Amino acid sequence: MNGLKLKIPPAVLFLLSIVLMWLTDRWLSFEALVLIIPDWVYSLFMTIGGLIILLGIIEFRRKSTTVNPHKPQDTTAFVKSGIYRLTRNPMYLGMVLILCAAVVRLENMLTVLFIPGFIWYMNEFQIKPEEEVMEQKFEGEFPEYKKKVRRWL
Repeated sequence: MNGLKLKIPPAVLFLLSIVLMWLTDRWLSFEALVLIIPDWVYSLFMTIGGLIILLGIIEFRRKSTTVNPHKPQDTTAFVKSGIYRLTRNPMYLGMVLILCAAVVRLENMLTVLFIPGFIWYMNEFQIKPEEEVMEQKFEGEFPEYKKKVRRWL
């Protein structure tokens, strides 16, 4: 399984999750599994998720470092300001919130099952390898940052 480390770009995994959620809704839709949630909840998840992603990208741009998750070794700056004071992975957190929005929009309880899968995959094959690189590159600062700031929030 180590061969999956940093292999699937988070954006691709995110889009794949959305497609699989949609297909699940189309093929496995049962009346007993319908969620009834107001439309404003969808808008709230979409807005907050998108905003968190945007704030993460802005902080990376301010520090002139890469946002490419496949090449954490190309990181030139340790970003711990802005949204990174609250979560170590705001872009991934934003993706999870948008996946939650998809669950609300699709109104199919089965689609919820993709969220833990996404989080598990991201933790194991994206975040942990990224953090290994960060610990090597910023050995004085990163371990202390990890103690203070949670991975997801």
